[in-house]
Amino acid sequence: MSAIIPAPLFVLEMANNHMGDVEHGLSVIRAFGEVCRDFPFRFAFKLQYRDLDTFIHPAARGRDDIKYVKRFSETRLSRPDFDRLVDAMREAGFMTMATPFDEPSVDVIEAQNLDFIKIASCSFTDWPLLERVVLSAKPIIASTAGASLDQIDRVVSFLMHRHKDFAILHCVGEYPTPDEHMHLSQIDFLRNRYPNVRIGFSTHENPDHTDIVKLAVAKGVTLFEKHVGVPTEKYPQNAYSASPAQVRAWLEAAQHAWVLCGEGETRLPPNPEEANSLRSLQRGVFARRAITAGETIQREDVYYAFPPQVGQFTANDWSKYAELTSTTAIAQDAAVAPNNALYKDGRARVWDIAQRVKALLERTHIVVPGSADLEVSHHYGLDRFDEFGLVLITVVNRCYCKKLLVILPGQSHPEQYHKVKEETFHVVYGEITLVLDGVSSVCQPGDVVTIEPGTRHAFSSKDGAVIEEISTSHNTDDSFYTDETIMANKQRKSLLTYWMD
Repeated sequence: MSAIIPAPLFVLEMANNHMGDVEHGLSVIRAFGEVCRDFPFRFAFKLQYRDLDTFIHPAARGRDDIKYVKRFSETRLSRPDFDRLVDAMREAGFMTMATPFDEPSVDVIEAQNLDFIKIASCSFTDWPLLERVVLSAKPIIASTAGASLDQIDRVVSFLMHRHKDFAILHCVGEYPTPDEHMHLSQIDFLRNRYPNVRIGFSTHENPDHTDIVKLAVAKGVTLFEKHVGVPTEKYPQNAYSASPAQVRAWLEAAQHAWVLCGEGETRLPPNPEEANSLRSLQRGVFARRAITAGETIQREDVYYAFPPQVGQFTANDWSKYAELTSTTAIAQDAAVAPNNALYKDGRARVWDIAQRVKALLERTHIVVPGSADLEVSHHYGLDRFDEFGLVLITVVNRCYCKKLLVILPGQSHPEQYHKVKEETFHVVYGEITLVLDGVSSVCQPGDVVTIEPGTRHAFSSKDGAVIEEISTSHNTDDSFYTDETIMANKQRKSLLTYWMD
């Protein structure tokens, strides 16, 4: 069974830094094992595989004037040597990984049962190699240095259509990479373009620099790759590979960055110290006049002043959703608090209504623009919404207007009329009983009814319904209810914008 790419995962790339000396390679693995065991992350150690007898063209073999031919030849290891390195990686607690540069090397990876396959930037569009790699069940991590957008699109599509577990890495193929060429914002670009793909970071900066990993963590990266090695008198270190001490500093920087970034998937509640500090700076609610027990406390009955008393209601608690009722007499200038008033917040009720409407729309496959405002009409108050009420979703309101009217099961909309607006009801879901100037009729999906200005209209639904309303421009002062009680209720509407999520 193939491994899943964990998060976070730090990949330590030895490449050819074993120097063709298996004992040196073993010492490198063990040295980094000592470092990594001090951190609460998952780690993979990575090798590079080439079948040199077929990888290098016959005419180029033994050529010391070709840089990489010389390097690959001088650092050749046998298959038993690589097996020893893989065993040491596992013994040190590392997951195992290798980069194949040719098809026979994929066979070796499968035979060794390594955890992951890495696609190097130079092989990112090596289609014969990719076709062999995707035959394996191993998760794939691919670097994108030097790849065009079209090439990345094609590789991502290729891997997704084959249902592979894969990630791509932002990478710059300069060794070491100067700061001005890091372009860390490419991480954001890749995450936005491929929202269902894991985006990581393969880093080749000066290994003494630790700010870059902090920035990558802040951008949400949880998959990192870095070249590593252990310098000795015999084997000096190159300019982009990190020593054990440098990797320790790099990991400490990443760990500190995660502490600084904290939780970002959800909005966190304030911690107690933060909440207490902020509350002490709020204005308290005080009685403007003497209030008797049992009164509904209105806005004109109170004033707000600093400093607040411990535990009293503050201006931050007061809103159009709040309802306060005095439970005992409250003296003028006294604090309004839980010991003398009952506080009810209608926000949860409004949010519950929004979720019920959203569920009905999803069930009926009616698609609503994400930016559409939702208006909850509670003509006799939220407590009676399930009996009398309506939810209106405004799609557009210009010289013409389009709304969706959602009637939940068992609801009625009280009788009203408009002096200016003409509207047409198109029933798109459910059944409604429509009453026009006292005459009742049943309307079903597909029925269209035009309501002219001045026509009194009321409607209800036993099982719930959705009406598409097309009208002339809607004016907030052009709705007149025949029940004066409703007209006197100035708080009969609640608006929500961010309700679709």
